[in-house]
Amino acid sequence: MLSFMKSVSSIVTGVNRLFFLLAAALIFAVVPILLFEVVARYLFDAPTVWAMEASTLIFGPHFMLAGPYLLHLKGHVAVDIFSEKLTGLPKVALDVFSYAVIAVFAGVFAWVSWPLAINAYSLGETSFSAWNPPVWWLKFVVPLSFALLFLQALVEACNATRPAQDQTGASA
Repeated sequence: MLSFMKSVSSIVTGVNRLFFLLAAALIFAVVPILLFEVVARYLFDAPTVWAMEASTLIFGPHFMLAGPYLLHLKGHVAVDIFSEKLTGLPKVALDVFSYAVIAVFAGVFAWVSWPLAINAYSLGETSFSAWNPPVWWLKFVVPLSFALLFLQALVEACNATRPAQDQTGASA
């Protein structure tokens, strides 16, 4: 059973790492878009109607899809006034509770946002701007990222209960 849990943990974390790397790569699209906008606006006095909106549409998936793996890296802001002083079972209990709260939060958001994404798709939702690109596809990033966060929180809760030597593969 323990090897099954390790396998599931590795798969979930690996998928989230892949989305993290893809999200990180999205930033390389934003820089040229904004550079193009600045050059077009200030050198040629020809601002675009799409560049600022495109960069905004890219930033959404950038931070949403990076979040689940960031949880694994413990890169989120944490208030550790109490937890830094805890050791042993109380620390494990607090960690498991924290991850359970994150899992419930993420599960509810994934559940609630799924019908909104389906609705946006069925309506062919656009941004209603001068450029007016389709944005329905962006609405699917929300339930996907929260589902991935839900799974990663469950994995982290399970990992918090394992002894330190199991988590690192060596004796702590």
